[in-house]
Amino acid sequence: MSTSSSSAAERDLKREFLKKFFIVFVVSLICFSIFFLNRNENNKYIIETLELNGSVKEGDALFKINCVGCHGITARGLVGPDLHSITQRLNDKEIIKQVTGGITPPMPSFEIDPVNMSNLLKYLHSLE
Repeated sequence: MSTSSSSAAERDLKREFLKKFFIVFVVSLICFSIFFLNRNENNKYIIETLELNGSVKEGDALFKINCVGCHGITARGLVGPDLHSITQRLNDKEIIKQVTGGITPPMPSFEIDPVNMSNLLKYLHSLE
């Protein structure tokens, strides 16, 4: 009887292990899928943004509405950093990711359409 009960215990352990493995596998697959789907969507957004030729004037207005609280009216920095020559420190893709993803805390993420992102980039390039 003890061999049959140990066999049953081994089967139960194997079954539990397979359940946990399956759950981890499914969760990993979902996370992986979300990451790559989001990455492709983000790449399309970046490509579309970089194909546009923004307006300094429109970018300045957008900056004054959304960014002066942290970066100051002249973009010299307050809570956020001085943005003069930011385009020499970061490339346009990195800037887009920073603005849309809020990568560096306490920077919030912003939902901004490609036209306005292009305008903001043009403005940031004018700060050099």
